[in-house]
Amino acid sequence: MEWLLIGFARLLLPVIQALPLRWVAAMGRCGGGLAWHLDRRHQRVALDNLHRCFGSDWPAEELRRVARENFRRIGENYACGVRTAIMSWDQLRPHLDLGDWSALRDTLARNPDRSVIVAIGHFGNFELMTWGKVFAPDLQPATTYRALRQELATRWLLDLRRRSGCLFFERRRDAAALRRTLRSQRVLLGLLADQHDGRGVRVPFLGHDAGTSTAPALLALRYRCPLFTAFCFRTASAQWRLELGPEIATREADGEARPLEAIARDMNRAFEDAIRRDPANWFWVHRRWKPGPQSPAPSSS
Repeated sequence: MEWLLIGFARLLLPVIQALPLRWVAAMGRCGGGLAWHLDRRHQRVALDNLHRCFGSDWPAEELRRVARENFRRIGENYACGVRTAIMSWDQLRPHLDLGDWSALRDTLARNPDRSVIVAIGHFGNFELMTWGKVFAPDLQPATTYRALRQELATRWLLDLRRRSGCLFFERRRDAAALRRTLRSQRVLLGLLADQHDGRGVRVPFLGHDAGTSTAPALLALRYRCPLFTAFCFRTASAQWRLELGPEIATREADGEARPLEAIARDMNRAFEDAIRRDPANWFWVHRRWKPGPQSPAPSSS
C-alpha cells in the first residue's frame, strides 16, 4: 500500500500542484473510498480496532460507517499533504484555524532558554504541524521520521516536507544528531507518539494496554523541556484546526522526575480525548494493540 500511495502521488503530482486544494481534497476522498473496497486487509484492521475500542457501545453499522469515513479521510490527508507541502504559509493560512496556543507562549515566556517537546499523533493532516515556527517563531521546528524501505521514495518525501523549514531526523540513524541539536538550539520538537512502540511501556489506551512511546517523556526530562500534546482536526473539506493540547507534567512538585509510565498515561489520555471528539479523524489502519511483553522503559537519567 505504501508504494501504491507514493507512486500514485508522484504520477499525479503535476496535476495536484495545479489544482485548488479543495479539488485535491475531493480527489483524495474518492481515492480513499476506492481503497475501502480494494484494501480488505487494512479494512479488517480498522474494523478490528474500532470493535475493540467501541464495539460494546456502537452498533456494527456505526463501526463500518466510521471505518469507511476513516478511509476517505486518509485518502484526503495523503492527497492534501502532497498539495500543502508545496504551499507557502500565506497560501495555507485561509485553510487553517490556529486555535489557542497561548499556553505555549506563556510557557516560553517563563522558560526563555528551553526547547519544547510536543507529542503529536496521526490526526487529520498532521503534516501541517511542521509549520511550528508559526506558533513559536523563536524556536526551530523539528521532528523525526522513519525512512521507507525505498530510498528514492524517502528522499522525495523529505524534499516535500522540508519546504516548511522543519528539521527532520531519521529515528534509527540520527539520534546523535538530534541530541546535538537539542543541546545547541532552542527547538520545537514534534514526536509522533500514538503508534505501537516495542521499546516503550505498556499502558492503557482506549481501555486496552498498548505499547506506548516514552520518547517525548524521556527527552523532556533529559533536557528539562516542557511537554505538550497537539492535534490537527478536520473541520471541513480542505479546512483544519491545529490545537494545542494540555501540558503534561514531567516532574513532581518537589522537582523529582515523574515515572515514564505516568507521563505516557497522561499522553494517552489526551490522545483518547481527541479520538472521541472525532473518531474518523485518527489513523485506525495501524495495529495499535499488538500482543506480547513490552521492553523495560529506558532510564530518564
